[in-house]
Amino acid sequence: MAKNKTAETEVSVNDFINTVADEKKRADAFKLLKIFEEETGYPAKMWGPSIIGFGSYHYKYASGHEGDMPLAGFSPRKDAVSLYTYLAADNREEMLQRLGKHKAAKGCVYIKKTEDIYESVLREMIRMSVKTLQELYSAQ
Repeated sequence: MAKNKTAETEVSVNDFINTVADEKKRADAFKLLKIFEEETGYPAKMWGPSIIGFGSYHYKYASGHEGDMPLAGFSPRKDAVSLYTYLAADNREEMLQRLGKHKAAKGCVYIKKTEDIYESVLREMIRMSVKTLQELYSAQ
């Protein structure tokens, strides 16, 4: 079975953020770092080459595939900042409607800048992600 490419590393989060070329994205990344640390209660860790993750959970699928992933995280990418939070299907749309300007994909949400979204909603999404994933995977 293939090994998960997204794994926790020892790379410095601050050093990684300081490599972000765009000054505004770099400032937003430091702002998000503070928000995610406050809401998760976990220190930031690098996951793979570009994801900043907080906490972790271990998953195991019926297929036998298993691994570890952060409870919440983000990645300052060239075109947008990717936000990684788990939102259950029953409240995902409602949460995203309140978030502000974004684009959503199956597993993440993309924002151009932090001013485009409501910080209070992001904080709620982060807390919900941590709580839900810990509940879902605590028995494994």
